[in-house]
Amino acid sequence: MRNAATSPSSNKRTRPGARVTDDLFSPIKIRGDQLAELLVPFGHAAHIRRHAAAVIVSRVRLVAALFAILVPLWSMIDAFAFPWPQWAEMTMLRLVAGGIFLLLAWPWRWSTSRAQANLLLLTLLLVPPVFYLLSLTILAGVPLTDGSALVVKLYSLMPDVVLAGLAVFPLTACEVVVFSLPAFLFTIVGIALSGDLPSVLEHGPMLWLMLLVMGAATFSGMSQLHYMMALVNRAMIDPLTGAYTRRSGAETLDLFFRLSVQQSSPLVVAFFDIDHFKAINDAFGHEEGDRSLQAVADGLRKGLRSGDILVRWGGEEFVAILNNTDVDGARVVIERLRTMGLGLRPDGAPMTASIGVAERRLDRVQDWPQLIELADARMYEAKRAGRDRAILPEGPLRPVRPSVLA
Repeated sequence: MRNAATSPSSNKRTRPGARVTDDLFSPIKIRGDQLAELLVPFGHAAHIRRHAAAVIVSRVRLVAALFAILVPLWSMIDAFAFPWPQWAEMTMLRLVAGGIFLLLAWPWRWSTSRAQANLLLLTLLLVPPVFYLLSLTILAGVPLTDGSALVVKLYSLMPDVVLAGLAVFPLTACEVVVFSLPAFLFTIVGIALSGDLPSVLEHGPMLWLMLLVMGAATFSGMSQLHYMMALVNRAMIDPLTGAYTRRSGAETLDLFFRLSVQQSSPLVVAFFDIDHFKAINDAFGHEEGDRSLQAVADGLRKGLRSGDILVRWGGEEFVAILNNTDVDGARVVIERLRTMGLGLRPDGAPMTASIGVAERRLDRVQDWPQLIELADARMYEAKRAGRDRAILPEGPLRPVRPSVLA
């Protein structure tokens, strides 16, 4: 299989250090179309959700591991602050909380979706305020010294700890608000359990502080999410064509192949190689070559379906992953692509490609690299047969004159 080098980028002059500065600060620039992705969790790409889930799970485990140690150790403070049997009940409560934290911190071997990651995070956030409410019921009516009263005051800060803890997770503004609601709810319930009536003068500053902490957590969570999205997109998306990079495409194909095997569903890979692309670079320069690559990628995206994945496999090579698609469905997609065309070459001639198609079940391949190799071999067969044609598992597709799109 060829591993063509990526076409060189533009040779325009830039100020000394300008490119370095742009690369350094580009992750913190927010475009208008990205703002909605930072406000609400809907519409995120699959690879963003997957990486966000991985980050959330790893940080939940780290925080839970620390709490699994620190929470039971605090029982020594309870032994000095509270009389028997209250300190023993508090110790049992701490052991239960520590056990929950230990379960959250345990490195379970399963793939975690974003919904499952959010559930783990919600569990982590619920333990401190629930502990706070139960401690109020245990200590109700117990005479307190100055020292024990201070300890109880520290327990009342549990909801604030929850809000502050949200700052370490990459979350949208909406998610921070949703995850903050239990902390405010448990605070109000705690005020009621303490026998006090809600008062603006007495409890207003505490609630105001919680709002400020939630605001800081919102800003931090959105900043982390945006930075993560920028880095992930930079690693997974080809900046020139907007297609997946070869590495991210291989990861996606590996996932789709395993799902296809488990569900006994079809999976098609179409390998595209632009015909005579080197002649464009030689005759018109690399800038025109880059524009031609962008035009081909745009044409492929227009002809592919919303669920299909476009990957820039090499310099002028693209791979389309058609999930849950058999050969008949792939034939329809390829015919549509060749009928629509892939744009124009710099000299006005239509852009064409040699295409090889392979399907997992029909070709009886054992892994995704074999599927790619078979599609690549059929692409070379299309080139040897005269280019501007497609080879499917059952043979060549009939010739189609593409309608040239401006």
